[in-house]
Amino acid sequence: MDLDISFLLHGQYGELLLDGLKTTLLVFALSWLLGMALAVVIVLLRAIPFRPLDALMSLFVEYHRNVPTVVQIMVWYFGMPQVLPPGLKAYVNAGNTELLFAVIALSLNVSAYMSEDLRSGLKAIPAAQAEAGRAIGLGFLQSMRYVILPQALRIGVPPLVNRSLILFKDTSLTMVIGVTDLTYQAKNIDNLTFRTFDVFAVTTLIYLLCSLAIMLVGSRVEKAFPSAYKG
Repeated sequence: MDLDISFLLHGQYGELLLDGLKTTLLVFALSWLLGMALAVVIVLLRAIPFRPLDALMSLFVEYHRNVPTVVQIMVWYFGMPQVLPPGLKAYVNAGNTELLFAVIALSLNVSAYMSEDLRSGLKAIPAAQAEAGRAIGLGFLQSMRYVILPQALRIGVPPLVNRSLILFKDTSLTMVIGVTDLTYQAKNIDNLTFRTFDVFAVTTLIYLLCSLAIMLVGSRVEKAFPSAYKG
């Protein structure tokens, strides 16, 4: 079978793929930013010596780590609107909320994994670091912000890069709720042209190049911020 991708390089099919790539990158970027912010909050909450709060955060993490990501996406899109008040439910059902729910589901999912990566980084930091922060008059949040979390982030860079790659690939799951991402558009073009091999060969290459770009950025970050604590 000869590979012919010329029909994807211009015209409507090329535009569909480009639009899909833009949507994929948007979902990835928003989910990553929200996920990282939530992960930091989860880590801070679990660092507070209050067992019920720690148990609640543990339940959150275990749910998102043990339920398939695609199921979580579908729960948010198909399930959550059902428990909203009638007025808000009608608003949600009337609008194009696929991307919104996809970002919510993916950001919550990735935050659970990222929080565990950050907690591993926290455990690797000697207790003397927190004591030193208190010794110079820093409170709990100040110690976390200026002393502990920066070091935990450096230690957690390798697993966070790996998690970012998985998140990028998980964006393809959003097509199940109608998000017009790269995979959705590839399937759409396939349905229109019946050129399955050509379409998905190009789609595979695009995903591969984007993944390599994420790895490159992660490698640069690791070099700029050494991933091992040196006391």
